[in-house]
Amino acid sequence: MTEEARLREQICDLAKSLFDRGLTHGSTGNISARISDGGLLVSPTGTSFGRLDPSRLSRIDNDGRHVEGDKPTKEMPLHSAFYDTRSQAGAVVHLHSCHAVAWSMMPDVNEDDFLPPLTPYAIMQLGRVKLLPFFRPGDPAMGEAVRGLAGKRTAVMLANHGPVVTGKDVEAACNAIEELEATARLAMLTCGCRPRQLKAEEILGVVTSFNVEWEA
Repeated sequence: MTEEARLREQICDLAKSLFDRGLTHGSTGNISARISDGGLLVSPTGTSFGRLDPSRLSRIDNDGRHVEGDKPTKEMPLHSAFYDTRSQAGAVVHLHSCHAVAWSMMPDVNEDDFLPPLTPYAIMQLGRVKLLPFFRPGDPAMGEAVRGLAGKRTAVMLANHGPVVTGKDVEAACNAIEELEATARLAMLTCGCRPRQLKAEEILGVVTSFNVEWEA
């Protein structure tokens, strides 16, 4: 099996795992990964994470042209913005996960620190998560909003829509977006209870120990 064939299988296996555990539903969500020639493999538009076909993934060349497979997701501007602004990005995952979306609807959520510092794991895998305003699905302005961050965030939350996370490869991106959803779930479960949050020095310790990107 070639490297690209293995990546196609991995994308579909990870997407199905996310779907089977309810982290996205119906035909929501999209996923992409960089291939060795600089191009991308992307989930097609209107497809379910639970039923992706490795042979039908969209193939985008390194000039951004669709050259093979089904038509790519309408959220391509969002994916392209991460790849263009973060040279280390090897994959991008976007979900419509329930708790993250619910937390984005809560009043007084911090736009620069979407996730409260409840555990070290979200800090380790995500750094600071930026809450972006609501955009119509497929709106190219989402990509422009990500470009406006100049590559300083590995994850954003689209208000009333869903999280978008990049990672060094597709497995890392999936792990990180699961951590985002788990932390949002903790935030919802403890909402109004004044839970203990990590102190500034504890956050700094995690950031320093694990060499985390932490945009001030």
